[in-house]
Amino acid sequence: MARVTVEDCILKVPNRFELVMLAAQRARNLHRGEAPTVDRDNDKNPVVALREIAEGTIDLEAVRNDLIKSLQRLPEPEPVSEEVQDLLPTESNIFAGLDITPEEQAAEEQGAAEEDIEAAIARELGG
Repeated sequence: MARVTVEDCILKVPNRFELVMLAAQRARNLHRGEAPTVDRDNDKNPVVALREIAEGTIDLEAVRNDLIKSLQRLPEPEPVSEEVQDLLPTESNIFAGLDITPEEQAAEEQGAAEEDIEAAIARELGG
């Protein structure tokens, strides 16, 4: 069955390499859950893909676009220079000039807030 299908597909896609790439992509799409456009007849996905190509029941341009999209790689992000990295706010450079840790800074801020509350209470009470 597959041999006859390949010979039929050559009429639709003359380049055998392209035929293999398109059939493989269509088989992947079928495996991901796309509905076949021909009867499955207990055939595996690659054979179903070849039969679809031979019968012309799928849009080869859409499969070609899926293939191109699956082979594209996103460009790697450019490395951040040290100068730019120094401008990014992080705990290491926020507290770099201080001789205290971020935890100590948070405790100090909490203590200052408590002192402000005590001072406000004392003022209200006339002390």
